[in-house]
Amino acid sequence: MTDLASLFHAHIAERQRTAAEALAETGFDALVISSGQVYTHFADDQDAPFHPTPHFAHWCPMAGPHHLLVVRPGQRPRLIRYAPEDFWYEQLPLGSPFWASEFDIEEVGTVEEAWKRLGSPEQAAYIGNETERAEAANLELNPAGLTARLDWNRTNKSAYEVQCIEEATVLASRGHLAARAAFLAGASELEIHYAYIQAVGIVDHEMPYGSIVALNEKGAILHYEHKRANVRNGDVLLIDAGAQIRGYAADITRTVAAPHCDSRFADLVAGMVKLELGLCDAVKPGMPYGDFHHLGHLAIAALLKEHGILKADPEEAVELGLSRPFFPHGLGHHLGIQVHDVAGRQGAPDGTLAPPPPQHPTLRTTRTIEAGQVFTVEPGLYFIPMLLRPFRENEHKARFDWKLIDELTPCGGIRIEDNLLVTSSGHRNLTRPHLPN
Repeated sequence: MTDLASLFHAHIAERQRTAAEALAETGFDALVISSGQVYTHFADDQDAPFHPTPHFAHWCPMAGPHHLLVVRPGQRPRLIRYAPEDFWYEQLPLGSPFWASEFDIEEVGTVEEAWKRLGSPEQAAYIGNETERAEAANLELNPAGLTARLDWNRTNKSAYEVQCIEEATVLASRGHLAARAAFLAGASELEIHYAYIQAVGIVDHEMPYGSIVALNEKGAILHYEHKRANVRNGDVLLIDAGAQIRGYAADITRTVAAPHCDSRFADLVAGMVKLELGLCDAVKPGMPYGDFHHLGHLAIAALLKEHGILKADPEEAVELGLSRPFFPHGLGHHLGIQVHDVAGRQGAPDGTLAPPPPQHPTLRTTRTIEAGQVFTVEPGLYFIPMLLRPFRENEHKARFDWKLIDELTPCGGIRIEDNLLVTSSGHRNLTRPHLPN
C-alpha cells in the first residue's frame, strides 16, 4: 500500500524549498495563499462549482473556500481553516487526514476571523481571488514575478503528485471501459456519458473537465459539448474524459470504431493508435516540445499518405501546411492540478516566454522536455469541412483525394491521448497499464 503521508512529507519539503527560493528572488518575506472565494453567477443567487486556487491546491488538498495558507522560509506552514457552523450546507469535520501533520492548523468560524488571525504580515505576497481582503491586509496582490516562479515549479511533479495522477487514471480507465461497452451496445451519447459517470462513481461537477462524448461527425468538433440522446448505434465514438484525485487530473481520449464502421476509417483509427504509441516512445529529456510537435505532424502526414488521403511526402506536406487542417491542435499539454497546467510557454522561471516555432504558432507548450514533467500526448486526425475548404481551390488541391475525404467526413475524427511522466532515461506511460487499448 502506498504511504501517502511519506510522499506528501517529501512533497511539502520541496514546496518549502522552492517557495523560499522564489521569495528570496522576488524580495518577499512571506507568502499568503487563499483557497479562494466562491464565484456567484451574475444577477443570481447560485454559485458555480468551487475550484480552489491552484497554488493552494499545490500545497494542500483540503476542499472548500476561504482557507488561508501562510508560508515563511524556515517555518512550518500555517493553515487557517475556515470551518463555519452552518445548517444550510453540510460542513464536514477535518478528521485526521494524512496531510494534516505538515501544517500548524487553526480553525475559525467566519471569514472575518480568518483574516483577523492573519493580520498584516510585512513584505508578504498574496495569491488568490480574495483581493479586497488581501489589499486591506497590506499584501501585494498576485505579483507576476513570484507567480511565474511558482508556476514554473509546478511543472516538475513530485512522487506524491504522480501518485495522485495515477489514482485518477485508474478511475478514468474504469469510465472509459464502461463507455466503450455502452457504445458497442448501441447507446446514445447521453447514455455513454451516464455509463462513464456511473463507472467512475462521481457526479458531473466532480469531473476535472466536461466530458467530450462524440458519435460520428461530431468527433470533428474538438470541444464538442452536447450529449445527444436521439442518436444511437454510432459508427465511431470519440470520448475525451478524465477523473481527479486530491485535485490532480487524468486526461484520456480514445476513439473506437464499431464493427459496422467504414473499414477505411477503422484502419485509420488503428493507424493512429500505433502512431500515438510511437510518439510516446520518442519522448526523452532534452527534446524541445516544438520538435516533438513537429514530429507528430510528420507522422500524421505519413499516415495520410499511406491511406491515400494526401498525395505528398510527409516533409513536403508539413512544409506546405497540408497536414494542418487534419491536425489543427497541439500534440499535448502539461497536466496536474489544472488539466491544461501552467508554464507551458515559459522559457525561464522569471516568466520569460518561449515563443512557439513559426510553423506552429498556436502551440500551447514550448518548453524543453525535462525529467519530472507530466504531459499529454494526443495526436488527432479530423475531417473538418471548414478547415479543408480553402484547400479545395488553392494551388495544392490536386494533392488531396477529395472523393475519399468526402466519404470519410461523416466519420468525424480520431484522437488518442495518454498521460506521460518523463523520466531521466525516457518516459513512463501512466495510462496504458490501466487502459491498454
